[in-house]
Formats: sequence, structure tokens, C-alpha cells
Amino acid sequence: MKRGRTVALCGGVGGAKLAYGLSRVLAPEELTIIVNTGDDFEHLGLAISPDIDTVLYTLAERADDTRGWGRADEQWTVMQELARLGGEQWFRLGDRDIALHLLRTQFLRAGKTLTQTTLELARCLGVAHPILPISDDPVRTIVHTDQGDLAFQHYFVRERCVPQAHGYSYAGAQTARLSAQVRTTLQDDGLRGIIVCPSNPYVSIAPMLAVPGVREQLRACRAPVLAVSPIIGGRALKGPAAKMMSEAGAEVSALSVARLYADFIDAMLLDIEDSALAEQARHDDPKLVCEPTVMRTREDRIALARTCLSLLDQLRH
Repeated sequence: MKRGRTVALCGGVGGAKLAYGLSRVLAPEELTIIVNTGDDFEHLGLAISPDIDTVLYTLAERADDTRGWGRADEQWTVMQELARLGGEQWFRLGDRDIALHLLRTQFLRAGKTLTQTTLELARCLGVAHPILPISDDPVRTIVHTDQGDLAFQHYFVRERCVPQAHGYSYAGAQTARLSAQVRTTLQDDGLRGIIVCPSNPYVSIAPMLAVPGVREQLRACRAPVLAVSPIIGGRALKGPAAKMMSEAGAEVSALSVARLYADFIDAMLLDIEDSALAEQARHDDPKLVCEPTVMRTREDRIALARTCLSLLDQLRH
């Protein structure tokens, strides 16, 4: 039986892992992955898209799972020489990674859109599933901290998330436009469903929701929208999401994430570790479902993908 396309909204390592699982279950014509660009910035003259690259490398099976970022089998000749010359070292780029950034920068300066560039880079890496940036216009996450406003990479990498964050804004989001490909995808009446991957709600999902039309499209979607919690047992398995939630004055729990998305999701998938939490909130909206969600292995990623697709089909009927 022919089934409609599934859309995954994601950013960061957790989102990329689920996107990988979905890509091993669904054919390229059955899956579109829409990725956050709020992390994007220019460094050493190169256009860098960290979340897009994490998804690209993960689907191409070239990600460094040990470090949690960048390419596997990386070399560091350029960084070593840059250090010898006294250049900036706070954002480390491996040699293979730099090659991709050089190509992206060349494409963009030649007039290609970020969407066209990302699809071409995916083709170069052997990734058949379409990976789309949320917008071709720049959206940049700004972290408001006790040390002043910081661009996201400065907060996340250079300052190692040490400053206390009290808010976030997304520069350029209000004037950014959905790409034609993203708009067409979200407006498809034949969608099987939309999955909000287990990504940081403040800096991976919120920048996408800040682009005009995204939240409205999700609310209006006739297909079910399922979110997977990045918070398990009151903690984030990776990254600063729990710290960010605590500093924002929110309870560090999957329920807090569900409340952030409550206006557009039909269900939230929690890990079985949070079964008691789900039981306490069983009469609340959205619907809460508990299944294993931790992705330690490739098999775990595929299993979670199958769980999500099964839940989408249940919600449809």
C-alpha cells in the first residue's frame, strides 16, 4: 500500500540519530528531513551549517559518534598549522570537514541557495533522502546571558555553555521565508505525518518555529504531528537542553517540552523511564505515549523510527 511522505523536523545529534533511523526504514520519496539553520555562522571565511552537517554526516554514515560532532576518520593538519600561525582555535574544523565548508561557501558565493547547496552536498556524500534547510534566508540564534548577548556558537562552543542563559531570540526569523520546497512539503495533503525529533527545543526546534508560517502550517496539518522528547528522567542525554530549561525557570521534564509544542502536536513520545510522569498527566493534552527512546546503537535508531511511524499510523486512524 502506498503511504504518504513523512516529514522530520530536526537539529543536533539526537535529531540526526532519529533521521538516520527513518532513512533506513523509508525510501527517499517517503521522507523529507527539514533542518534547523539557527546554528549557522561564518568562521574563517567559511559558511558553516552545524546542524545540516550533522544530519548529512549521520545519514552518510560518516559522523564521528565518539566525539559527537564532525567527520569520522578526521585529520587536523589545517588546525595545527593555524595554531602555529596564531589563528583562532576555539571552533575546531577537521581537514575533511573544511573541504565540505569550502564547497558550500563556493556554491553560495556562486549564487546557489542554501537549499540547492545542501541537496548538492547530500548528493556528493551519497545521501539520497532530501535534506532541506528551513529557509534560504539567514536565521541566527542569539542567547541572552548574564554575560551579554552571545551568538549561539560563541555560547555553545567558545563559552562551553557556562554563562547563565535567560532567554533566546532568532535574528532574521521574522523576515525569513520558507523555501519553496519546505512550503510545498508542509502543505502536502497526502502526508503520512510529521515527527518533531528529540532535539533541543530552544535552539534546534524553536528557530524553525520562529520562521513565519511554520507553526501555522503545523497547526493546520491534516496529518498527525508527533514529538519525541529530548528529556528523559529529568535530564538530557546530550547537550545543554536540561540546563537551558532550568535557567529558563521551566521544570526539566518531558512535560515541559510537551507544553512548548502543545498548540500543534497530537502526541508526545516519552521514554519508558517517564512512565510515571505520563500517568500523572494522562488527562492532559497532548496525548502522551511511553516507549523506549534511547538511541545508543544504530538498531536503536531504527527501532525508534519504526515506533514513531507506527504511532503516526495509529493517530491517523
